[in-house]
Amino acid sequence: MKSNELFRASGVMAIGTILSRITGFFRAILAVAVLGTALLADSYNVANTMPNILYNLLVGGALTAIFVPQLVRSFQDEDGGHGFASRLVTTISGILLLLVLVGVIFAPALVRLYAPEFSTPGFETENQIAIAFTRYCLPQIFFLGLFTMLGQVANSRGSFAPLMWAPIANNLVVIAVFAGVLLLQNTVTIATISDFQIQLLGWGTTLGIVVQALILIPVVKRSGIQLRIKFGLRGLGKSFSLAGWTLVYVLISQLGYLVTVNVATSAAVRSAQEGITTGVGFTPFTSAYYIMLLPYSIVTISIVTALLPHLSKLAIEKNVEEVRKQLIRAIKMVGVITIPSSVAFLFFGALMTEALYFGISLEDSRYIGHVLSALSLGLVAFSINLILIRGFNAFEDTRTQVISILIINIISVALSYASLEFLDSQQVTIGLGLAFSVSYVVGLFITLSLLKKHTGKLAFSTFAGHHAKLYIASILAMAPLFALVYLFEWESVESSLIVRALRLGLILALSGTFYLLFAKLFKVAEIATLAEFGRGLLKKRKGRLDP
Repeated sequence: MKSNELFRASGVMAIGTILSRITGFFRAILAVAVLGTALLADSYNVANTMPNILYNLLVGGALTAIFVPQLVRSFQDEDGGHGFASRLVTTISGILLLLVLVGVIFAPALVRLYAPEFSTPGFETENQIAIAFTRYCLPQIFFLGLFTMLGQVANSRGSFAPLMWAPIANNLVVIAVFAGVLLLQNTVTIATISDFQIQLLGWGTTLGIVVQALILIPVVKRSGIQLRIKFGLRGLGKSFSLAGWTLVYVLISQLGYLVTVNVATSAAVRSAQEGITTGVGFTPFTSAYYIMLLPYSIVTISIVTALLPHLSKLAIEKNVEEVRKQLIRAIKMVGVITIPSSVAFLFFGALMTEALYFGISLEDSRYIGHVLSALSLGLVAFSINLILIRGFNAFEDTRTQVISILIINIISVALSYASLEFLDSQQVTIGLGLAFSVSYVVGLFITLSLLKKHTGKLAFSTFAGHHAKLYIASILAMAPLFALVYLFEWESVESSLIVRALRLGLILALSGTFYLLFAKLFKVAEIATLAEFGRGLLKKRKGRLDP
């Protein structure tokens, strides 16, 4: 798969992901406008995050990593893979339904696990609201699993776009829910939120996931796979054997995220005890994390999703040299977007968030920007790590990658608790961002070293020169603009939302233009490939619109 072919394969997905992220970001902005950034927002976000964590912890990671390679192999079966897919979907669906039931029953224990300081005397209301949100959101687990399974079936048949487009429907449903609450009541607080509003927000969020999953049913039917309810484990032994190590990998990863939730909510409670009711905690972290993930989600995931089935086939054919070339090519292409994004987040994080978030104070929105700047330092390493992990998955080696994620999370957990112990409560969330970045930068070198057992020579030096050019181009393009922002004190002066938005638009437009000019000057070939790809998409779109 050549660079331009990989771009074309990921193009439609990228468009879908862009629209998904735009609608998702608007959803996140509305959530902050309705719930704020303090403990009420943390109660909702902890509950809404919990299904994702539990799903990934017990099932999701294994499905994503193993389902595609195994499905590719099952196409060689006499029935064309129909039986394998049906048995796996049936088995996993049963496991997910049981998980939902257990979770709903033990919701109070789950809240204590993820947000232990919500049980602090004086915060009983926050705790009860978090439990209620949790029970309304936990059914998402089943539909997240259904969505993943149906999406992976479609991917295995070469249909990548629907998996990227379906979340748009989810976001639109939840946007409608938050917009409805906002129209009825500008803001809600711990003291004013009603049982009906809690149910509306909880069930409305779950409804979005339901719609997202059900949309994929006709897509799978058109792919040629005939799914039926089919019990039995025949042919699933290898999948579950591989899943064992994948579950260990995901377990370590999610335990690390559990620590992040614990530390962030603890900082929020401690800040509230100090009389600080805004700007600290899990909600600012997730808000910044979501922005940081935009380039990662749009570019990295799109390319990796298109690449994985191809890598699996190359690994089956034992074409190690081509696997290595494909991984390096993907790393270089992803860097074209993630590196300038990382530098932009670092320089202009507060400028971005003060223009994007409304319904909260400028101080709160800028705080989210400072967290974003801290997270940005790990964006590139985080993206490269995902690509390298897919290399392990292609060789069906789920054991070795556990070492990498273990080291990453040991570093992250240690630095997270250090932040809670040694930093002021107001600075803890920024410390969590730095903990994330440091852990993934170190983890990058660990993962590179471990993958050599399959790919041979795969050193940092194979793409370091390319990335150095992109970093220099980004810094040369944005450093003067950062100096301009600092000179005029744009991050500290009070101004209207329109002025902040126009100011941000100007800065980003100039940054992007100068970056492309410097990258072209440095002869970064992937820039030309990306430009050609963009022009091709525009021509195709224009052709569809012409009568």
